[in-house]
Amino acid sequence: MEISMKILLVYPESPQNTFWGFNHALKFISKKSCFPPLGLITIAAMLPGAWEKKLIDMNVSALKNEDIQWADYVFISAMIIQKESARRVINQCKALGVKTVAGGPLFTCEYSEFDDVDHLLLFEGEVTVPEFLKDLEMGNPKHIYEWESWPNLMKTPVPAWDLVDIRKYSSLNLQYSRGCPFNCEFCNVVSLFGHEPRTKTAEQIIMELESIYRRGWRGGVFFVDDNFIGNRRKLKESILPTMIGWMETRGYPFVFQTEASVNISDDEDLMRLMVRRI
Repeated sequence: MEISMKILLVYPESPQNTFWGFNHALKFISKKSCFPPLGLITIAAMLPGAWEKKLIDMNVSALKNEDIQWADYVFISAMIIQKESARRVINQCKALGVKTVAGGPLFTCEYSEFDDVDHLLLFEGEVTVPEFLKDLEMGNPKHIYEWESWPNLMKTPVPAWDLVDIRKYSSLNLQYSRGCPFNCEFCNVVSLFGHEPRTKTAEQIIMELESIYRRGWRGGVFFVDDNFIGNRRKLKESILPTMIGWMETRGYPFVFQTEASVNISDDEDLMRLMVRRI
């Protein structure tokens, strides 16, 4: 028998007066936050379509007791910088008797400090969410779900943008790849996502661009990849040419930003594609 659920997705608050907050700069453009919680709305798209879902990004909206009490489960995702806020959310849920499901970098890296979370979904949701949902339907969900292999991003759904009030953000975001071929000592990306970049298809990227275009977004779009050029060949042969064509047909509605390693300067063809009006 198919179960029906009410799911509240909560993104904890980033500390003020830090690189993550941008609270002073955002005031100049009358926005509440830089980017929506892309991970959470991607997870939301993996949940059954018949379930009721609400999103509270604490960087733009307050989390109230009645929001939590409405839900059967509260899903929490956070970066390490959001640890203190995440702890307060968990405590609030426990005090109200609502079960929690947590994942993302904070809980994957420091899961031993969050044993009081009812269900921990470590590493990537494409692997752990389906297993959790299957066990939940059987009435016996586990405390911890871990990964056995890196998931194929070609199965990643378009994020549930209908949950987001895009007017509150300075830019929207999407993800093309996970993983990085380098091993920088200051970065934990490879421990989270591996050395071999895994990528979406050009068709997936266009579907995601169309999704935010249809919602009326015009402006900045940030590719959250830790190294956008991890797979140069695919970028040059498929992704960038397809994006260029789509942007031309849509009248150039977006301005793109991303992160890339400095060796991009070794590839003149890639640089020319990256700086074209796309």
